[in-house]
Amino acid sequence: MGEDCPRAVTGRSSVRVGLIFGCRRIDFRRERARKNGNHSPRAKNQIWPAQELRMLRQLLVGAAVSACNIVIHALVMAAVVRVVHRATLLSPIRPWRHLSVVMIATVMVLMAAHLSEILVWSGCYAIVGATPPGADRVYFAFGNYTTLGYGDITPVQDWRLLGPLTAMNGVMLFGWSTAVIFEVLRRTMRRVDLLVEPK
Repeated sequence: MGEDCPRAVTGRSSVRVGLIFGCRRIDFRRERARKNGNHSPRAKNQIWPAQELRMLRQLLVGAAVSACNIVIHALVMAAVVRVVHRATLLSPIRPWRHLSVVMIATVMVLMAAHLSEILVWSGCYAIVGATPPGADRVYFAFGNYTTLGYGDITPVQDWRLLGPLTAMNGVMLFGWSTAVIFEVLRRTMRRVDLLVEPK
């Protein structure tokens, strides 16, 4: 039934063993390495490139989505600063009401910008399949972007770096928004002080 096996040993560390359905070559060094949990250099060369390529793919995707969000935020910031600059040139009858309106509008626009950026990350998760089946991607993107991280949803193994990249992008953009809010407040307050200052 099986294939004839030569009787001679075909190497110092290997032997041909006759089985019922054929022959099998047993490499005792490889068997010992497997039992001890060691891998041969050839096995390592096969494992590491795959891991590095997987990591590089995640970094490239994360960098592309982060760049897209930075462009969105930059456009919104430019529009906010321009509108506030024009608004400060007006002479409102009630300066403090003007200040309240400007600050509320600024914060609302910035919140809308952050919401759109979270949706961009959610779309990225859907495209690459970064979340388990049935998971709420928008909720997962919110948790990562705001660095809240309940931990009830975890990314799949091949895309686990997208979570930290989302958090890094969110922290940076939140800091940018905070700086713009203070700048808007400073400009508007300066205008209000000029208007309420007694002549």
